[in-house]
Amino acid sequence: MKSAIIVLGAPNDARGNLSSIAIERCQRGLAEYRRTPGAKIIPTGGWGEHFNTTAQPHGYYTRKYLESNGVPADDILECVESANTVEDARLCRPLVERHGFTCLIVVTSDFHLARARFLFEREFPETGLTFCGATTHLAEEELTRLKRHEEGALARLRQASERSTPDERR
Repeated sequence: MKSAIIVLGAPNDARGNLSSIAIERCQRGLAEYRRTPGAKIIPTGGWGEHFNTTAQPHGYYTRKYLESNGVPADDILECVESANTVEDARLCRPLVERHGFTCLIVVTSDFHLARARFLFEREFPETGLTFCGATTHLAEEELTRLKRHEEGALARLRQASERSTPDERR
C-alpha cells in the first residue's frame, strides 16, 4: 500500500508565519507521518486574500515547518497550489495518480473535517481514505464562527451536488 499524507493549508501572515491553525495541522501531519512508514507528504495551499498574500505559496511554509521538524525533503512532494478546499481535492488528483498512491490520509482541522471528507470522498471514491482532524485551540467565539462557516459551506456543496450529474461531481 502506497500512502500519502495530505496536509491541507491554513492561513499564514504577510511574512509567511504560520497561524495556530496551520501549525496544528502540520503537527497532526507530523504525527501521521511518524505513524505511517514510507509515506510521503503533500502540502496544499497557494494564494488567497483569506489565507496567504506572500510571494510564496502557502505550501512552501508548510514544507519549511515540516522540514524543520525532521521530515526529510525527499518525503515532501510538490505543493498543490490550491486556493480552497474544493481545489485541494481536485488538484491533488494528478499528483496522487502520478505517484500511484492507494491510501490517502487527509489532515485538516477538527472544525473543517466534514467538508474535507465530503470533497475528498467525492474526488477519490476508489482510494482508501483516512481523515484526521487536528484539535483547534482558538477562542470559543472564533471557533464558533468557523464552525458556522463550515456548516454553511458544506450545505451549499451538498445542495450543488444534488443538482449535478455524476460526471459533474468529479
